[in-house]
Amino acid sequence: MAGSPVEQVPSATATTGGDEFGYPHGHFGHLTAEQEKALQDFKIFLGEKGLYTHAPGEKPSHEDWTLLRFLRARRWIVEDAYKQFKDTEDWRKANQLEVLYDTIDVEAYEETRSLYPQWTGRRDRRGIPIYLFQIRHLDGKTVANYEKKAESTSASLAKTDGSTPEKLLRLFALYENLTRFAQPLCSAMKDRDNAETPITLSTNIVDVSQVSLRMFWNLKSHMQAASTLATAHYPETLDRIFIIGAPYFFSTVWGWIKRWFDPITVSKIFILSAAEVKTELERFMEPRNIPKAYGGELEFEFFDRPNIDPRIKEAITWEKGHTDFPRGPAYWVPSEDGNTLELYAVGRQDGKQRREKICSIPSPFPKVEEPAAAVAGVKEQEAKIEAAMEGVKALSVSSSDDKPSTAEISEKVAAAAVPDAVAEEQKPAAVKA
Repeated sequence: MAGSPVEQVPSATATTGGDEFGYPHGHFGHLTAEQEKALQDFKIFLGEKGLYTHAPGEKPSHEDWTLLRFLRARRWIVEDAYKQFKDTEDWRKANQLEVLYDTIDVEAYEETRSLYPQWTGRRDRRGIPIYLFQIRHLDGKTVANYEKKAESTSASLAKTDGSTPEKLLRLFALYENLTRFAQPLCSAMKDRDNAETPITLSTNIVDVSQVSLRMFWNLKSHMQAASTLATAHYPETLDRIFIIGAPYFFSTVWGWIKRWFDPITVSKIFILSAAEVKTELERFMEPRNIPKAYGGELEFEFFDRPNIDPRIKEAITWEKGHTDFPRGPAYWVPSEDGNTLELYAVGRQDGKQRREKICSIPSPFPKVEEPAAAVAGVKEQEAKIEAAMEGVKALSVSSSDDKPSTAEISEKVAAAAVPDAVAEEQKPAAVKA
């Protein structure tokens, strides 16, 4: 059962003295007038290109907070954001990302998960999920075996474009997990400042200790390809990145890394000395949410399953005897009434497709039902406009003597477009009943 109200998580902005360009600035609910205009212009532009739809009373094809990621990544320049958005939509379609995440083999997913950043099950002071990545586990032999297996066996039923390697497609199943599982879950938690703003970021601790220069070199092409594609197709999903345990030669490695990311992402990367680790992490995370290896109190090792925040567990209503989140891919979908999010475990297990409801949580954005009369009114007016246009078309194909003037055509369509209540109000007093 869902638990009682939980303690408020302090704001990182308050803790760190503020950041006028960081979260939540530029995010949903925290836009300047110029940014709001850019968002509206972006939606209109995408609509004209057939990439965005939002019918009255219907859910939009893309949420505002998703569109805002592309605008922030392209410094609010609509045309630039459009290009990246279109490239991403084309790439997702060509590689059937929805099918890939729905049908990926659970064991293949878990094998991939063990080689990349792991969600600790905790959030930072702003409510953003915390991930841990220990590079030393990506040794040459492990990566070679993984890549050989990935390229020889398709892990899902998705058809691909043939140019994105299978090993990277498996990685992007993990990005789908970030955007479809971890971020919506953290968004649903109301024990944070700016609870009206969806979480679309992640905070990352990247441990590069015990890694030789040779190992970095061997991983260079693998990490570059993954970083480049992630930056292109999952923009603005990274927030602070804390690099810990950097060896003396890391300045050489840093010269490679910073070329893989856009300048905005690079500005979020902080290389911490051993003396800075505990103090700096605690500016952004409560000690109970920092792994013990980095001076905190959290029992969490790299290969562990997420150690779920007790506050999250209190908010969850579990189904069918479940008490924890499942292995493999899973995602949240709105319930029929829109008041809760329901988690479904998907993927293939032992060759069989699964779709099992695991739990639910109150929706961060409950569905607001438009009054039935209002929805019906909109549809009625749309029908009138369509009928008027059909009438105009019929008149236009009649003899030239009978053809209506441009003014008459405009008058017919305009009259149909005016709601009945407004038309009644506009009548002279003597005409009104």
